[in-house]
Amino acid sequence: MVIYHIAFAEDWAQAAQADEYVISTRGRTLDEQGFIHASDAHQVAGVANFLYEADDGLVILVIDTDRLRSPVRYEDVPGSEEPFPHIYGPINADAVVATKPLERGPDGQFAFNG
Repeated sequence: MVIYHIAFAEDWAQAAQADEYVISTRGRTLDEQGFIHASDAHQVAGVANFLYEADDGLVILVIDTDRLRSPVRYEDVPGSEEPFPHIYGPINADAVVATKPLERGPDGQFAFNG
């Protein structure tokens, strides 16, 4: 199975060299949050437009959960009608099978098709 995480390109570049990614979400680390936020493909654009609307230089980490060493749990999120995947530990770099730029559409909103 594949899940996705929105990252700043510079954070991912540092993590890829360290072989471990530990940023939970915008401005929060794994240690601070207790898990790393992730999304299914259809959830990515909504998260990007809600949390990262003023940011640029973002990439999407495509994470193969079969390669991921940390456990993933789908959990309810306040204000959402559906659960989101949460990664309970660091993302090992070899679990990231691709990165994709997160780009805005003509309307200025982030779009993602998976």
